[in-house]
Amino acid sequence: MSHDTWIHRVARVTVVKPLIHTAVTPNQVTTARLLTGIAAAAALAIGPEWQNLGAAVFVLSVVLDRADGDLARLTGRTSASGHRYDMIADAVSNALVLIGLGVGLRDGGYGLLSVSMGFMAGVSVAAILWLVMRIEELKGARAAELPSVAGFDADDAVLLIPVFIWFGQAEGLLVAAFYIAPLVAALFFAMYRKKLPPSEPQ
Repeated sequence: MSHDTWIHRVARVTVVKPLIHTAVTPNQVTTARLLTGIAAAAALAIGPEWQNLGAAVFVLSVVLDRADGDLARLTGRTSASGHRYDMIADAVSNALVLIGLGVGLRDGGYGLLSVSMGFMAGVSVAAILWLVMRIEELKGARAAELPSVAGFDADDAVLLIPVFIWFGQAEGLLVAAFYIAPLVAALFFAMYRKKLPPSEPQ
């Protein structure tokens, strides 16, 4: 990530600056990100009547995700373990939100199929972040990042989740995630394969 997207700027003003001179650690912010991600997924899983609340909590979770790294950089507390914890929290939160969405739409037009669709999308998102971690282990930090465009990173696309929900397009979002997330996972798997060291001749 570029660390200077629009979402980073919002996080810097609303979360990071008030915390710089406090005892709050970046890992504690990451934990708050994880807990809010789980809470958002739980709200979405209840059903349509909780979707708007779940979407709002997920926006908070995404802002906290941008805040933890910024707080670490601005206070000189960056670490490999903290970055790994951040990635794991991202994988769990983003995957569970899509799974929760699928569960919550079980009484909609796709019936129980929506649960399987959410699970497939969620597992694919988790796989993407796992592959990013593996690529970084092989080639170093930021080795798997995609370029930013107009102040947005590729992973800012997760904010489309609440936008679709608020516009009453939760089922359309689920369908899009079901098809797109596995394709993106396949793209990152191809990137991972390219970065593997050449095999030794037998």
